[in-house]
Amino acid sequence: MLELKHEFLCGLTGELEEAQPVGPTPKGVKMIYPVKGGSVKGPKINGELLPFGADWLMMRSDGAGEIDARITIKTDDGEFIHTWYRGILNVSPEIMQRALGGEAVDPSEYYFRTTPVFETGSEKYGWLNRIICVGVGRMERMGKGGRSSSSIPRCFATVADSFIMRAHIRAVSG
Repeated sequence: MLELKHEFLCGLTGELEEAQPVGPTPKGVKMIYPVKGGSVKGPKINGELLPFGADWLMMRSDGAGEIDARITIKTDDGEFIHTWYRGILNVSPEIMQRALGGEAVDPSEYYFRTTPVFETGSEKYGWLNRIICVGVGRMERMGKGGRSSSSIPRCFATVADSFIMRAHIRAVSG
C-alpha cells in the first residue's frame, strides 16, 4: 500500500477587508474579500501577505461556501510567491451564529479545507512549483480594533468588523 506522506509547510494568517457583495448570482451568493495583509510562518517559508489579492467566496444553495483566493507572498528574503487556492467551507447555521457571537468554535465542528498552489520564478523557492498542498482553515473573529481574528464568519460580517483567515498548510508527497 502506498503511504501518503505530508509535512507542515507554513501557517498563513491573512486580514481581510470588509466584504464587497456581488450578491445573488445563478451559482449562489458571491462576496469578495480584499486582502489587507498578513503573515506566513513556517520552517521553509516566512514572509508577509501583500495588501492586494482577494478571496472570492460563493455561498451555494446547499449552505457550503466555495473559496477561490489569490494572494502574493513576499518572503523575508525578498522573493515573491503567487498563491491561489480553492476550498470548501461547510459550517452549520448554528455553529456560524456561535462564531458570529464571538465564541471560539473548535475546528472539529466545521469543515474548512483548501488546496493551495504556488507559482514563483525564485530559484530558492522553485520547489513550491512542483508540490501538492492541503490547507486546514480555522474560523476566528477579529472584532473592532483588531483584537482577535476570523476566517469565515466574514461572509456574514457587519461592516464594522475586520477578519483574518488562518490556515495550516501541509505539503503532500509520495
